[in-house]
Amino acid sequence: MSTPAPPEVCSLDIGIGGMTCASCVGRVEKALKRVPGVQSANVNLATESARIAFPADAAQAAQMEALLRRAVRDAGYEPKAADAAIDTPDAGAWAGFAPVAWGLALCVPLVLPMLGDVLGQHWMLSPLWQFALATPVQFLLGARFYVAGWHALKNGSGNMDLLVSLGTTAGWALSVWLWLSAPAGAMVHLYFEGSALVISLVLLGKWLEVRAKRQTTSAIRALHALRPERAHLLRPEGEVDVPVAEVLVGDTLVVKPGERFAVDGLVTDGATQVDESMLTGESLPVAKEAGARVTGGAINGEGRVLVRVTAVGAQTMLSHIIRLVEDAQAAKAPIQRMVDQVSAVFVPVVLLIALATLLAWWLTGHSFELALIRAVAVLVIACPCALGLATPVAIMAGTGVAAKYGILIKDAQALELAHKVNVVAFDKTGTLTVGRPQLKALLALDANVALAPASMDPVLLQICASLQSGSEHPLAHAVVERARAQGLALLPLADARAVSGRGTEGLVDGQHYALGSLRWMQELQAQPALASPAGAAFATQARAMEAEGASVSALAQQQDGAWTLRALLAFADEPKRGAQEAIAQLRARGIRTVMVSGDNWGAARAMARRLGLDASPGSAEVLAEVLPGDKAAKITALKGDAHAHYTVAMVGDGVNDAPALAAADVGMAMSNIGGGGADVAMHAAGITLMRGEPRLVAAALDISRRTVAKIRQNLFWAFFYNVAGIPLAALGYLNPVLAGGAMALSSVSVMANALLLKRWKGP
Repeated sequence: MSTPAPPEVCSLDIGIGGMTCASCVGRVEKALKRVPGVQSANVNLATESARIAFPADAAQAAQMEALLRRAVRDAGYEPKAADAAIDTPDAGAWAGFAPVAWGLALCVPLVLPMLGDVLGQHWMLSPLWQFALATPVQFLLGARFYVAGWHALKNGSGNMDLLVSLGTTAGWALSVWLWLSAPAGAMVHLYFEGSALVISLVLLGKWLEVRAKRQTTSAIRALHALRPERAHLLRPEGEVDVPVAEVLVGDTLVVKPGERFAVDGLVTDGATQVDESMLTGESLPVAKEAGARVTGGAINGEGRVLVRVTAVGAQTMLSHIIRLVEDAQAAKAPIQRMVDQVSAVFVPVVLLIALATLLAWWLTGHSFELALIRAVAVLVIACPCALGLATPVAIMAGTGVAAKYGILIKDAQALELAHKVNVVAFDKTGTLTVGRPQLKALLALDANVALAPASMDPVLLQICASLQSGSEHPLAHAVVERARAQGLALLPLADARAVSGRGTEGLVDGQHYALGSLRWMQELQAQPALASPAGAAFATQARAMEAEGASVSALAQQQDGAWTLRALLAFADEPKRGAQEAIAQLRARGIRTVMVSGDNWGAARAMARRLGLDASPGSAEVLAEVLPGDKAAKITALKGDAHAHYTVAMVGDGVNDAPALAAADVGMAMSNIGGGGADVAMHAAGITLMRGEPRLVAAALDISRRTVAKIRQNLFWAFFYNVAGIPLAALGYLNPVLAGGAMALSSVSVMANALLLKRWKGP
């Protein structure tokens, strides 16, 4: 009896309005996780959104979304569209400032008498005027705190709003009681200004937070802005402007000079220069002609081109990039779990401390009035706003600025781990080298020396090119390109078969041939044997080519059941511009670099020397003759053991690198969107480098280090404000006004510190 396949896991994003602190995050997560079927729920205070995972089919997804939205509403918050914060038009720098302005304006007459006392002037307002000015601030402008605090109480928890509403209401009520109970004509000190000013300062802090949040989402906004609204569709009757949503795969679009490409496609006619800087970070335009790939969002240069659509909607590279950035900004870093645990018990503990403060001052002979003011100061300064913002705003700022330079960080765990990397393993071909090897020599078996490229045996070259015509391997492309350059037609190919890690075999013009590594030739027992005089000369020539840095393959023909060597092929690749500098940068930071190659030892060491790696025999910086299936095991070995563990990053660009990328602590997939990225490698990696620039590896580690540093700084300041502020307030060194100012300042300082990451410059 077969076991039914497990249901597919769906992911849903929901926007959440009304969250104010880390306690709100914990409350919403608990509410979402109580919905039957929910596997996980991560709530992000900075993005004001939640990502929920649950097993469901398409029919159940809509019902699940309704249940989740209801759970959010029942918890006291407002469910919104997932991208509401992104799609909301920017109303200007002062949007939402009106309540703050009203609060501050009403507070000015209440605060002026304090200044007058310093100047020796008596400007004290009557209790009635103080009441008239403070009450609208308390119950109209502060209504949001009462509503959110009441919802928290109904759900058996607490949050920042509860602390603010309790503290300020206590101060306002105390003032009313002192006013009404005072003897006629007596001058009593009231605390209306303290309660009103605390609410106004908290509103000011929240407004500054919202402004800062808009800056942290600027990367996503910029990527969304790359999507054109309309496209020029080419039909038999001519050009027709249509919405981009109506464009289909296979359509032909006209892209005029200066316009953005609406979707991904292939240029079918025309030539131009394309600005892909917003997608890859590459500032220089890229030449495009017929057959070249173009990506939606890139800007066309001076040429008019026709483009055949290859991907639309969510399948485009731009949508994939946006999704990666959103995933990283919605993810919860491992360090955040500790913050969540603290926040879960923070508000109840603060309420107990405030009660203890009240009782301690009152029972030691002080007035109830003084004891209550001390307790109010504890409630106000203890609001855990900064705790909830410390980690997500740093992650948003770090991933956003990294995306600007073509570094896409897929998840927060990769971001947090990357700064610990002390070993970087590079795949050689396509990562450290250009990845377009050329056929430098083709040597017939009966020759004594390698023939010059111009005089390659046309018959053997034609056979090799025909055999390789169905392969996507870079060496196969080099053979086919050389044959076409010499005007050779391809012969009929049948029964072609790729042998993993070895080469290709098949029937060319009815004859059975195999082309691949020398190791494979030995396994096939191809004649002449390398021990024979002819074979020894063949092997000597192969070693000489390898010593010069060439990758060597051989062609064998099967006759009467036995394989006979026919030719030796030598391929050479070039290091990428910046590869040697990238390795030097990593070494300067004390990071060990390793090159992993499937080439023979001679070719690998020759390239290693050109890259500045230690290529001496026995060096740990070069790993050669590594089969694709063995790369993951090599990465695991580099991690060390329990006695000496290393944090390893793997950098690769191909499908065969995917297992190694997954095995590494941090996988970095190097992609070139203009030439079509290796999607499998990108999915396996935690970080994607959107252009083939080796120096981006050091940059990715650097932005990780800086982001983690900002997270730690933010958490330190968030905890410092509370750990230092609560005792000071309880001991009477902070009045409610100073406590409110310090609490607002804590959130603003955390946001401002995180936004300093936007000044980071990539290569």
